Amino acid sequence: MTSPRTGTAGLLVSDVDSTFIDQEVIELLARSTGREAEVAAVTERAMAGELDFAASLRARVAVLRGVPVTEVEAAARAVTLTHGARELVAAAHAADWTVALVSGGFTAVIERFTQGLGITEIWANGLGVDEAAGVLTGEVAGTIVDRPAKAARLREIAQRLGIDLRRTVGVGDGANDRDLLRTAAVGVAFCAKPALREHADLIVDERDLMQVWEGAQRLLAERGRLQPHARAQTKSRSTAGSP
Repeated sequence: MTSPRTGTAGLLVSDVDSTFIDQEVIELLARSTGREAEVAAVTERAMAGELDFAASLRARVAVLRGVPVTEVEAAARAVTLTHGARELVAAAHAADWTVALVSGGFTAVIERFTQGLGITEIWANGLGVDEAAGVLTGEVAGTIVDRPAKAARLREIAQRLGIDLRRTVGVGDGANDRDLLRTAAVGVAFCAKPALREHADLIVDERDLMQVWEGAQRLLAERGRLQPHARAQTKSRSTAGSP
C-alpha cells in the first residue's frame, strides 16, 4: 500500500468537457459530418440526466464512423481552456495537490491539449480507429467512463497516491458527475445543469476555475477536513459567482 502523503497533499478531480475546457469534444469531432447540431442535442439531454450516459455516448460516437483520424488533432487545436484552468493547475501543484482529469470525453484529444500543463492523471474514453483506412470506426474503445467510473477513479487515484479522501475535490457540470461530487470531500458544480447542482457543496456560476480552487480550499478549511460521509448531517452549500 502507498504510504500516506504529507498533510498538505490533496487531489482535485475535474470533468473536462464544458468544465476544464469551453467545448464539448464530441461536437468538435462531429463538425465534419454535418451532424454537429444533432450530436449537441443528445449531449444536452445526457448532461441533464434525461438519457443513459453510456447509451447516448455510443449513439453519438456512431456518428463519427468514417471521420478521418486527422480530425482528432483538429479538434484538439480547436479547444480552448476554461478561464483560470492554467492558474488552477499551477496553484494546485504549488500546494502539493494532484490534478486529475476524468472525463466522458476522449483520451486522444485530451492528451493533446493538456501537453505542457503537467497533468499526468488523465482518464477518459477511447475512440475506435481503423488504422488501415485512417478513419474512426464509430465505436467506443474499451470501458466507458460513466458516472460510477468517475467516482471510482477518484478513490483509486487517492489510494494509489496516498492522499486522504478528506482532502479531495470533485468538479463537474452535468448529471454524469453526480457520483464524483458526492464521493469527494468537496463537490463543486461548475456552471452546472440543475441535475447536478443539488449534489454540490459549492456552486460556481462564473466561468473562472480559480473560483473553484479558492472556494474549495475555503470550504475544506472551514470544515477542518471533515470526512466526506459525514456531509449528510453537516452539509453546507456555498455559491460563488452568482449574480
